[in-house]
Amino acid sequence: MTAGGPTAAAPRRRRLPWVIVAALVVVPLLEIYVLVQVGQVIGAWWTIGLLLLASIVGGWLIKREGVRTFRALNTAIREGRVPATELADAGLVLMGGTLMLAPGFLTDAVGVLLVLPVTRPVFRRLLSAAIARRMLVPGGASGGLGGGLGGFGVGGPGTAQPPGGRRPGPGAGPVVQGEVVDDDPRSG
Repeated sequence: MTAGGPTAAAPRRRRLPWVIVAALVVVPLLEIYVLVQVGQVIGAWWTIGLLLLASIVGGWLIKREGVRTFRALNTAIREGRVPATELADAGLVLMGGTLMLAPGFLTDAVGVLLVLPVTRPVFRRLLSAAIARRMLVPGGASGGLGGGLGGFGVGGPGTAQPPGGRRPGPGAGPVVQGEVVDDDPRSG
């Protein structure tokens, strides 16, 4: 069985419910805990003010980085380059913006890290590694989302070369030796 075969996908499917539980239950509980702790230290009104300030600064930051990312994406498309890095950045800014919309300090902190251009390359590499683990790229020609053609092999998605160097034709699979027999009575 290959690394991306059915046996490798089964553990991922079993992990998905736990990830959803963590996202929907554990994260909000942690946010509430942090909000209560911050409120006890600086007071309820200062905590609310800090949340409002974080929302205002976050909105400004998301707008600025979103526009910057959109311009970079348009430039890459205009130049005829594969916009792998730009698409990854756009996705990270979108995820960061979504996290910053949720009230709380933890999601705001992670959102800011995803949106800031200084820290975004770290998360881009993590995203690239996560995508590479899910994709079967024969020959190991993976350069990540920031290098070459986005880690999709030689000519874009689905065009990675197999270890032998030759690409099999469409429908290529195991070769079955046999003889072609024409059963049509009209041929003959």
